Amino acid sequence: MAQLLSETDIQQRLDDLSGWTLAGNEIQCQRTFKDFIEAIAFVNRLVEPAEAAGHHPDIAVSYNKVTISLTSHDAGGLTASDFDMAKVISGLA
Repeated sequence: MAQLLSETDIQQRLDDLSGWTLAGNEIQCQRTFKDFIEAIAFVNRLVEPAEAAGHHPDIAVSYNKVTISLTSHDAGGLTASDFDMAKVISGLA
């Protein structure tokens, strides 16, 4: 099982991620798109990197808004893999 990050580590890693916030035991970001079709296209682009990493975000879609939440459920909080996945997601157009 992955090791949980300390509050200091979490804050330092968040400082390096634009657009991500801490929400309890998760980090989250929200993206807004032109319409529902573009929002779903973005979600579809998440599939391959998430599968490759074996780390799957929680995703909520509300018309043109996509909210992505990351946490390591098996570890009970935030680990390095959450921030690694956040960086990948941040790099998706």
